[in-house]
Amino acid sequence: MEPYKANQKNKSLVIYKFWLLHVGFWVFVSGISFLSLTLWYGPYNWSHLLHMFLQAVFGVMLTIVLYSGFIRIWHAKFSCRTILGLSMVIAVSFIWTFFRIEAFILLTGQQTEWGEFGGWHFASMFIFLCWAGLFHGIRYNDLLQTEHSIMLKAEAETREEQLKRIRAQSIARDAQIKMLRYQLNPHFLCNTLNAINSLVEVGEPEKAQKMTVQLSRFLRHSLDNNPDTKITLKNEIAAINLYLEIERTRFGERLGLDFKIEDDAQIALVPSLLLQPIIENSMKHAISLNELGGMICLEARVREGRLILELSDTGSGSKIGKSKMESSKGRGVGIRNTNERLKALYQEDFSIDIDILASGGLKTTINIPWEYASTNISFVKSEGILSARDELHI
Repeated sequence: MEPYKANQKNKSLVIYKFWLLHVGFWVFVSGISFLSLTLWYGPYNWSHLLHMFLQAVFGVMLTIVLYSGFIRIWHAKFSCRTILGLSMVIAVSFIWTFFRIEAFILLTGQQTEWGEFGGWHFASMFIFLCWAGLFHGIRYNDLLQTEHSIMLKAEAETREEQLKRIRAQSIARDAQIKMLRYQLNPHFLCNTLNAINSLVEVGEPEKAQKMTVQLSRFLRHSLDNNPDTKITLKNEIAAINLYLEIERTRFGERLGLDFKIEDDAQIALVPSLLLQPIIENSMKHAISLNELGGMICLEARVREGRLILELSDTGSGSKIGKSKMESSKGRGVGIRNTNERLKALYQEDFSIDIDILASGGLKTTINIPWEYASTNISFVKSEGILSARDELHI
């Protein structure tokens, strides 16, 4: 309703401005006519004043007709507008001159005015040409002011977008630093290296070599990836798989994965490293604490122009307290970091919902606008990462 009210207010101001200038023009013309003609040639009586009033009223009516004609031909070619505009001015001034002389004869009884029709018509044309010039001057001034307002608004939006981007980049870098500190802590590296050592001891050098390569790829991606950009969900999942491959080697059959990604969702653009903190939360607080392991599920779909991501796990086998979930040492860290990034990128146009499942696991639902990559995408596979070269459509 607010834009509608603002639009109605602007229309009211335009109408008020039109009538103010329109009536003001004819009051000015009548005043000049009275001072330069009526008083000069005197004497005058009430019939002269009434004649002046009537010709001003009729002039107002004719210029309204002229205004409608100018509006109708406004978007025509300049040459066409010039010819039609002058033709309308000549025709309207002729009608006004005829009315003025006829009214003057009826009111004063003087019959000699028809012989001076040329002079009356010349003055009429001059008045209506002045009105046409005033109309075009005001019209072009309004257009200039509108364009200036649009330019200022565009500049303000650009500055706001730059500020949002800078803020998003700052938060993304902070999130990346926190992610690296969380991922590359001695506990994670120690467990991974111990798993590699165990594979060597039991005589499985191929698996140990594979896990070493996986660790190398994951570390390289964590250090080289730019968190300021948006990538396709397919690429984001490919990056997550680098991390999960290491964990699957560690946990074996204890770790189950169930990813259901719709085709439209695969080409959706998401902030880089969006899902990483939430997946790691599930690994640290659910899978690793459950003797039987568990499963991590990811569903992605597009509904009514929105990308919906649902991540869930089967839990650690014990109940999750809300205070622990929101604590700085619990799952709340990754969720808060994700929430801060999304707020910087989408303002209020997103949501994160967290539900505790009956199994004790956690379900995180992210709802963001569906920004998608064009269908002509070429994926290049390098180091286990898929990079998209495409044109973005929002």
